[in-house]
Amino acid sequence: MTTKTTNAGAGVRELGKRFGEVRALGGVTLDFPAGQVTALMGENGAGKSTLLKILTGDHQPTEGSVLLDGAEVELHSPARARAVGIRIIPQEPEIIPHVSVAENVYAGALPRKAGRRLDRAELRRRIEADLDRLGFSRVLDPDLLGSELTPAQRQLVEILRALTGEAKVIAFDEPTSSLSEQEVEALFGLIRRLRDAGVAVIYVSHRMKEIFQLADRIAVLRDGTLAGVLDAAQASEGELVRLMVGRDLSAMFVRQNVATDQVVLDVQHLSTDDVTDISLTVRAGEVVGLAGLIGAGRSELALALAGDLPVRSGTVHLDGQELRSGHPGAVIRAGLGLAPEERKAQALFLQRTIRDNTSLVVLERLRRWRFVRRTAERELAQQYADRLRVRAPSIEHEVRKLSGGNQQKVVLARWLARKPKVLILDEPTRGIDVGAKAEIYQIIADLAKEGVALLVISSELPEVLGLADRVVVMQNGRITGELDRAEATEERILALAMADDLASGPDLAAAASDEGRTA
Repeated sequence: MTTKTTNAGAGVRELGKRFGEVRALGGVTLDFPAGQVTALMGENGAGKSTLLKILTGDHQPTEGSVLLDGAEVELHSPARARAVGIRIIPQEPEIIPHVSVAENVYAGALPRKAGRRLDRAELRRRIEADLDRLGFSRVLDPDLLGSELTPAQRQLVEILRALTGEAKVIAFDEPTSSLSEQEVEALFGLIRRLRDAGVAVIYVSHRMKEIFQLADRIAVLRDGTLAGVLDAAQASEGELVRLMVGRDLSAMFVRQNVATDQVVLDVQHLSTDDVTDISLTVRAGEVVGLAGLIGAGRSELALALAGDLPVRSGTVHLDGQELRSGHPGAVIRAGLGLAPEERKAQALFLQRTIRDNTSLVVLERLRRWRFVRRTAERELAQQYADRLRVRAPSIEHEVRKLSGGNQQKVVLARWLARKPKVLILDEPTRGIDVGAKAEIYQIIADLAKEGVALLVISSELPEVLGLADRVVVMQNGRITGELDRAEATEERILALAMADDLASGPDLAAAASDEGRTA
């Protein structure tokens, strides 16, 4: 790690940014002191991303200035920002698919021999030294190709890339959204070492637990202005929520009892390459939470049910009709929809409009002969954009320009337009703010009231407990237990999610069981 510097940090003064008639930032004055972690919070659309893009030279401010070490600095390009020591680790990594991790990390600054040939020995020395220095040597293979990386590994490559060279200010934008618990701990250790070395750290996250674990101070943006700056040691979750959204969200979850006795989804003894002997049911109007730790096989099960992964044995029936493995189109026509975890990679056409993305699975209803009736398509897309309160200038707006919460609403709008009998939601609130979460929880409640059978995968235990009528828990590709709403607690879910590990230590297993009974 670098030695302590005399870096005074960064800041912005009366910073404003307009995109046409839309004001993204208005008169923000905020410091990011060296040797401190400043958490930047706010709803999607509050101005966080715009502020970061100004700091990294991607956007130019309409008014105001950026300060570095107490002096005004012009950041006319990302290269200029990097040259003066400002780095950002983006939420969505940009990885070159057909080169190695090492070449991705040092892209643009690869070591060369005489004759301009790549010096592979020096590249190996550098990447191994950096992996050891940053604590990632056990979780990232430098020889893996970019196309072979998991979402978590892609995030680590971005972190390594940002930390090459001298950095004075480092911004982390939702860095843990794809990381395992082990990788999160390594990242938090790295952030603390950066802070102790005198780096000004900006940490953007919607996860309250992380904010209170890491931050020295918390800055909250709302509607493009600074709502307040709090001392993290003195702040409370309720105070932060009120600053972010201007209202109390203590009752975010809509508790209702609308499930019927009609079994809509019936899975019996399903096995794939990733899951074994899965049996579960979901009734009309019921919300079933699917819990488990990373790697439990929840997403793989969802993809198999959607026809996207081959099934080796077992059956899936939807309203009595058997679904055929490997036929996603037939599964959709039968009435099952999937909103996957990786919405940008697996669910959305980012270069297309809200209208295009919404109408995608109902084009046969909108066709006359071989042509789509554009008026009907626009009316349908507008109907669901209004219903879900998608915040955008129009339905002709490109999806890539939307916030994470609004992108998720577009995915949901698509399936609402299709009117599925079963809807699987894989991490439906990952990477979105607390206000958008409340809206999505209401959408889930409304769908259940309409009789849709919902299977919700979430890694946030309070979310599982708040939404689900029943909780099914997985570990190592199999179901380890099921809990009704009345008996489900965080302790009991965790005990089932770690059942194999606990079984190897009888005292620990007994302790977990006792804790669950007394919770």
